[in-house]
Amino acid sequence: MNQEFIEALKEIVKEKGISEDLLFTTIEDALVAAYKKNYINQGGNNQNVKVTMNRENGEIHVYSQKTVIDEVFDEINEISLEEAKSIDPNYDIDDVVSIEVTPKKFGRVAAQAAKQVVIQRIKEEERRIVYNDFIEKEDDIITGAVIRKDKNNVLVDLGKTEAVLGPNEQMPGEKYNFNDKIKLYIVEVKNTTKGAQIVISRTHPGLVKRLFELEVPEIFDGTVEIKSIAREAGSRTKIAVNSNDENVDPMGACVGPKGIRVQNIVNELKNEKIDIIKWSKLPEEYIANALSPAKVIDVTLDEENKFAQIVVDDNQLSLAIGKEGQNVRLAAKLTGWKIDIKSKSQVETVPEVETVSQAEDISDEEDI
Repeated sequence: MNQEFIEALKEIVKEKGISEDLLFTTIEDALVAAYKKNYINQGGNNQNVKVTMNRENGEIHVYSQKTVIDEVFDEINEISLEEAKSIDPNYDIDDVVSIEVTPKKFGRVAAQAAKQVVIQRIKEEERRIVYNDFIEKEDDIITGAVIRKDKNNVLVDLGKTEAVLGPNEQMPGEKYNFNDKIKLYIVEVKNTTKGAQIVISRTHPGLVKRLFELEVPEIFDGTVEIKSIAREAGSRTKIAVNSNDENVDPMGACVGPKGIRVQNIVNELKNEKIDIIKWSKLPEEYIANALSPAKVIDVTLDEENKFAQIVVDDNQLSLAIGKEGQNVRLAAKLTGWKIDIKSKSQVETVPEVETVSQAEDISDEEDI
């Protein structure tokens, strides 16, 4: 080892944030293994060996460590008291004597072993740094740059690492071109043997929530609260909001002056339609709001089964149900209630005929 090597090590310590003591200790352990592999005869691999490396000039010394005893049975690892005292009169029984056994040509072997250890340690440290950095961003959003599309996957540069945007996490119809900047929701960060695995999404409802927090100061500071989100990515989202300040209109805050706040979010989501709903602790009112833009005449609840029977004007029926049932489906996900919608004429003319629910059983919406 030479001065340049030591200076390079210290630069790595500074740049990567690695513990200097940990790095040198790891190298010394590797040198012990290298010495045993290259210089100890077969059958003598149980020899106790210590290697020290000078932190300033890189000088290496190898020592055979022997325990002082009265009668020697293992000449490799034991030394008699008489012999020990000939080295230093202060030695006593059970002391450990270090006898230098540094080979003349150990430098080349040591350099190779040290190099391998340093490379491995750097990789481990970089993985640790990336994981620690991104685990703090779990359930948050990050801006990434598209690198390339590989079959159905999109590879994204996140700065310190790369991540794969899987087909199920891509917004339907959205195109991903090289170097496009896109906002992504970090669903999960896993610590694997190959480093941090970062699960990213463009379809998760949490992406909409975080975008509103960025655009709407009243949400960021807690004045306005997002109660629930139901999303069909690329098509439509319903978001229920509530104000903790009676002087602040939650829907107006989310829309922003001239609609600029919600429009910024719509632009980021490639024109995905967003319905902002006023949350209510009264289920009847909340469900009626959730079916917006349709106007609801009456809401009848079966609280035991969490089932809501809705009545709307005839000219509002198709609007309440929505194209391919999307409006009622999202309203059901948003509120957590099963919803069946009838027109006013259906209720008046066929009051006893049982109808099929417009919204099938719903599963719990993803956590936001």
